[in-house]
Amino acid sequence: MKTETKIEKEAEEVLNKILKKQKPSMKFPIRSLSNVKYDPKHGFFELKGQKKERTLTVSTIKTFAQTLRMMALSKEVIRKNDIATKREAYYISKNWEAAKFDEQPESDAVMDDIEAMFAVNREQLGFVAGEKGGGLVAGDLKVIDIDSETKKPIEIDCTQFGSGAYSIPSIIEHFNFKTSAKFILVIETIGMFERLNKHKYWRNAKCILIGMGGVPTRSTRRFIRKLSDAKNIPVYVFTDGDPYGYFSIYRTLKVGSGNAAHINEYFCVPKAKFIGITPQDIIDFKLPSHKLKEVDNKKIKDVLKNDPFLKENKEWEKALKQLEKMGVRAEQQALAKWGLNYVIDKYLPKKLADKKSWLP
Repeated sequence: MKTETKIEKEAEEVLNKILKKQKPSMKFPIRSLSNVKYDPKHGFFELKGQKKERTLTVSTIKTFAQTLRMMALSKEVIRKNDIATKREAYYISKNWEAAKFDEQPESDAVMDDIEAMFAVNREQLGFVAGEKGGGLVAGDLKVIDIDSETKKPIEIDCTQFGSGAYSIPSIIEHFNFKTSAKFILVIETIGMFERLNKHKYWRNAKCILIGMGGVPTRSTRRFIRKLSDAKNIPVYVFTDGDPYGYFSIYRTLKVGSGNAAHINEYFCVPKAKFIGITPQDIIDFKLPSHKLKEVDNKKIKDVLKNDPFLKENKEWEKALKQLEKMGVRAEQQALAKWGLNYVIDKYLPKKLADKKSWLP
């Protein structure tokens, strides 16, 4: 069913209940880690099925109206074949009188609820993030895009950006690819991405480099998934050696998040493997490190207690406990202790050759 049709159907159900003098309501999946399950056979976080119900009452009338107005805005954007950033949607609501949003987090939350209710992604609703660009791409890859005016294919060669790189746009569903790369190397920091790109690491390694710049955007995750599936090539992830790099960045890329469990199937990369800085690497490579912060220790405890992915992967449990015992974390750039290009000449070749050093 098309997104526009789903919106119309939900609106009709609300209207019919009002006409029958009944209280209308809408149901939304609960978007949290407590409402997800992880099945290694599927490879991503899935919803268990718990839902919250929003019934029209005196106390919910504003949120109920905001939800309907956001649905109407989505329908309008879809019909016009246009897009609206999350920030633009917030400002558009200033015309909604009593239903306007006071702050953007409120409009973002309603948008996320609608996305979950219809089991579609935000882009299918006509909304894009806007605040943060997509990841950067360099290496042996040609992206086949479509010209928005002529509707003809455009071939973008990711080896031809000089000292720069191709930036992944918000909407990539129509993309096709050409590559002879052996693997995709996904990198946490843009600084490390730029080092590898400057020295054309991708040429000798015969790979594609993708820089995430922290937690990957949804378009970046979708791009990696679509590319790896289309060309059947492995995905290796290189992050800092800390709880954030492990379970906010890598885990989100590989199996998704509790907040987006309704769309994880399309926005995660189950085949990804971790080749970044492990606790054992900190020891083996004698890396400079920093003491774990309070937020790091809290993250470790939360993951060990609640994360379904960790419970199915004892290697990660062992690694986190080792990091906690060591009491330190290390950045990708710490490898520079042994020389600026040590990561290219020694670290990555050794990690790629030693599958026993990888984490699932």
